[in-house]
Amino acid sequence: MADNDDQNEELPKGWEKRVSRSTGQVYYLNIYTKESQWDRPTDEASSKDNEKIRCSHLLVKHTESRRPSSWREEKITRSKEEAIELVAEYRKQIETGQTTLEDLAQEVSDCSSAKKGGDLGYFTRGAMQKPFEDSAFALKMGQMSDLVETDSGVHIILRTA
Repeated sequence: MADNDDQNEELPKGWEKRVSRSTGQVYYLNIYTKESQWDRPTDEASSKDNEKIRCSHLLVKHTESRRPSSWREEKITRSKEEAIELVAEYRKQIETGQTTLEDLAQEVSDCSSAKKGGDLGYFTRGAMQKPFEDSAFALKMGQMSDLVETDSGVHIILRTA
């Protein structure tokens, strides 16, 4: 039951016109998210690529980190294994309610975001190192990640928005 008027009109970017096998009705498919709708789209399809999220994190660097120094220590001497053990202990303290990621980040994080309680602000895909991005975007609001290793060091990530 599509209008013949918009039959030849071009769809906004990211949309495909489809016909339902069961009803014969025209519907529209967002090619990025694979979500469909009956109403003709008027705006460009949104994609998971431009989704913005907000996270806080705590970073512990080690000797194999891309830049083994931070605002806290000029030369970081801990091993990767020691960094993993520290982050695991910090995560346990947060999980058991002994402290919050925000408080702990201010105290021990090797990232300059420590001054803001680990808050990284809003970001989209492509802004962070891939392992960090994959973990952050997989989290639900208020959820904390397991340990995440990147070229920067070992992180715990908390999705805040």
